[in-house]
Amino acid sequence: MHFTKMHGCGNDYVYVDVTKTPLENAPAIAVKVSDRHKGIGSDGLILIAPSDKADFRMIMYNLDGSLGAMCGNGIRCVGKYVYDHHLTDRTSIRVETGSGIKQLQLNVEDGRVKTVRVDMGEPILEASRIPAVPDETCDFAPEAVLIDSPISVQGKLYRMTAVSMGNPHCVIFMEEDPMTLDLEAIGPHFENHRRFPDRINTEFIQVVDEHHMRMRVWERGSGETMACGTGACASAVAGIINGRVKSPVTVGLRGGELIIAWAGEGHPVYMTGPAEEVFEGDFYVQD
Repeated sequence: MHFTKMHGCGNDYVYVDVTKTPLENAPAIAVKVSDRHKGIGSDGLILIAPSDKADFRMIMYNLDGSLGAMCGNGIRCVGKYVYDHHLTDRTSIRVETGSGIKQLQLNVEDGRVKTVRVDMGEPILEASRIPAVPDETCDFAPEAVLIDSPISVQGKLYRMTAVSMGNPHCVIFMEEDPMTLDLEAIGPHFENHRRFPDRINTEFIQVVDEHHMRMRVWERGSGETMACGTGACASAVAGIINGRVKSPVTVGLRGGELIIAWAGEGHPVYMTGPAEEVFEGDFYVQD
């Protein structure tokens, strides 16, 4: 299996072009290649496939082999891959994902893609569509919007804002630097909380000023990652809704920065950030 290792702000995936030849048993292969000691090492596997609805289709698997709907950092790398590897010569492309078709604008310098602007679509705020359900600490109707809503995790009460960007996010604002958190200890308890039947991605946010925030993320199926594009979008939306920041928002992640713009209800979220190719090679897929 020929592969290319790429990352967006440190959120790294193994990319395989399956536009001509399909890849069998992709979930199991995702687990193998993602292993940072016995495999290539990544946050998961992304297949670049043909689409009958858009220019290309992105199929993503988390490092545990579970199917993902959307990855903001991943889709930027898809844009870079298809242009740099001459699968297209267009700088405006449409990519089919598990959460719909996304429009990408490729910024090309010296013949290669440097940054990508992605129309991430409108954020989803209704509890039933995230999905999030009530418990004994917080009761609400399915159509409710969970803004600064209480949630109890390991006996501690947090305030969270729930946003879906095609995959679900629970955004927690905090006064201290998120780097002080023992994320390995608390992350799984958010991810598998009974309030979120499909599990949840969780962002811990410190607001620096009205146009800048710091973020640390625990992703469902992958654990802590260096960056999460949909998480940065969800966090910026949550910050704007809560009156903590204004658009555009620069989100500082462990692996770099993303710029998120949102004009408010009824408008799409735009994410702009880098995409990098690290190396390519061949991986022997054993039965």
